[in-house]
Amino acid sequence: MTGQMVRWREFTDPVRFERSATDFILKAAADAIAERGAFRIVLAGGETPRSIYARVACAHADWDRWHVYFGDERCLPPDDPGRNSVMARSAWLDRVAIPTAQIHEIEAEQGPEAGAQGYAATLSDIGPFDLVLLGLGEDGHTASIFPGGRWDRMAGGNSTDDDVAIPPVVPVFDAPKPPSERISLSPGRLGDARRVLFLVAGKGKQIAVARWQAGDPIPASRIRPRGGVDVFFLDSAPR
Repeated sequence: MTGQMVRWREFTDPVRFERSATDFILKAAADAIAERGAFRIVLAGGETPRSIYARVACAHADWDRWHVYFGDERCLPPDDPGRNSVMARSAWLDRVAIPTAQIHEIEAEQGPEAGAQGYAATLSDIGPFDLVLLGLGEDGHTASIFPGGRWDRMAGGNSTDDDVAIPPVVPVFDAPKPPSERISLSPGRLGDARRVLFLVAGKGKQIAVARWQAGDPIPASRIRPRGGVDVFFLDSAPR
């Protein structure tokens, strides 16, 4: 497997960061709909995307052509505010006219194993995503792909050529952040996309960004779409 190609764009203004990310998403949607008649997007969880999702919700778009998926989910009840799907719905999805059947939530309330199997079946007939949105944790994790997790042992710990051995959706039992049980798309499935955009903000992310830029093998570096990834980094450090 080839290495990861990364295009970095650093911001110091939160408003420009949010607007640029919103524009990136809407352009990817318009391009996909013009070329293929539909737009398939994978959403990130966490707090960083919330305000961006709220901006996207205010846009005029061909919502009936959007198909929404999730990169990971926490094994919590369906209406628990800690779930990524609940955040995405409140900030965006419940405010626009995307058909309900085109919003594909991970049924994480079934538990890691059953939920992962179910979502793998959902994705079985889906080709490359048009856009995957991801975040970055302070430890370098992305989605629920944490350093040293069970997913990595499926590949023998080899970051160069064994990601194909990892199932497209993996159960997570040992996340270092609560809840410990989660479900995540694998690095290979997240990288099976035409565009991948990382949204990174917060002072605590600076060390992880520096490690990534230095070539350290953090989980985020395992996302390797053929066209490379874009990273929008909001650097809030004093200057």
